[in-house]
Amino acid sequence: MLREINDRAAIEVLLKDGPLTRSELEVAIGLSKPATAQLLTRLEQDDIVTKAGVRGGGRGPRAQLWQVNGGVAYVAAVDLTPQTADFVVSDVTGAVLAEYQVPLPVHEGADVVGTFGAALTHVANSAGLAATDLRHVVIGAQGAFDPRTGLLSSAPHIPGWLGFDVPSRLSRELGVEVTIENDVNLVAIVEMTVGQAVGLDDFVMIWLSDGVGGAVVVGRRLLRGATGGGGEIDWMRVPDPVSVATAKKKTREGDRFGDLVASPAVVELAAAHGIEAETGADAVAKARESGDEAFLDDLARRVAGGAASLIAVVDPELVLLSGDTSRAGGDEFAALVAKRLHELVLPRTPVGVASVQGNAVRAGALQSALATVRRDVFGVNTPSLLGPRRSGAGEPNPIVAIPDSRTEPPSPAPTN
Repeated sequence: MLREINDRAAIEVLLKDGPLTRSELEVAIGLSKPATAQLLTRLEQDDIVTKAGVRGGGRGPRAQLWQVNGGVAYVAAVDLTPQTADFVVSDVTGAVLAEYQVPLPVHEGADVVGTFGAALTHVANSAGLAATDLRHVVIGAQGAFDPRTGLLSSAPHIPGWLGFDVPSRLSRELGVEVTIENDVNLVAIVEMTVGQAVGLDDFVMIWLSDGVGGAVVVGRRLLRGATGGGGEIDWMRVPDPVSVATAKKKTREGDRFGDLVASPAVVELAAAHGIEAETGADAVAKARESGDEAFLDDLARRVAGGAASLIAVVDPELVLLSGDTSRAGGDEFAALVAKRLHELVLPRTPVGVASVQGNAVRAGALQSALATVRRDVFGVNTPSLLGPRRSGAGEPNPIVAIPDSRTEPPSPAPTN
């Protein structure tokens, strides 16, 4: 048991900071020089770690480097949208082996399982693998996933994926364990792992783009809800503060939040301020360039109205804005939202902008897939999705908390 504890501690450090020399690993896990050497020998014999060249050169001493053997397991992650499916395959260390973007049919009646399987096989083959070599696949989708039934909801934009147990059917027909998760939840996962929410216990995320979504994290646990609807703030009812402030239209009680801050609504609001734009992100970018703070402030009022409802319930450490509209606004827009938010609620909750670049949904799906496989293969607890989720096997996975990066890895037991 003591050896297993030490091995897990070493593997976790090598996954996080490797490749490392023996002396660096010795310091990181707190073992003696002989014990660390024995550990590395044992893990190398089990094909869990491999030599990774040397550090140093020239006339000085050179030290052997060690790393986790990436070939122990492989995973795939997918960002599924109505326009395209964005695939990535990596080994267990997170090293990317292949990427593939392809439009997949999502209309009702389409063979979504067959076309998805063909695309998965293609990207796996590009990585020198068969699809069945993958230990786990995580799909990020724009909708709510019910862990009790395996059904997607709130996803009219991908009707072909509705009405059947998605993970069970994919797992059964593709021969690979598959899970599916809300896209904004996955963005929250990657922000907790490498972004603005590292080290935070409680935060909420608001996604502003063509659609609107959210994620709520409390105690480093993602609140997914009994039916997977946690964070579906698109349908949340809030008053429109712009109609009150400008008297441009009749005040209505309880507007749908998505109707106020989704891209079409932002474009409409921008037009009222004399800004012509095709998307919400474009409108916000043009307003920043022209210095039109009146439009940005009106939009900030709307966003703050929705955020206030979340803060009243959760009282988080941070409100994190994400999505292309938020990115276009940057820190300037976040500051306006914070200003209006602090007029509505007592807590002085800061507002920030998500920092992970590129496809954050796919990145979050990859983090989730890696966490599941590392837990299953190595027994290490790395960041993962939280709460029970239904896998292809049809059984809820255990609840796993996001480790707090502010703390050190579990101290290994001394072994001499």
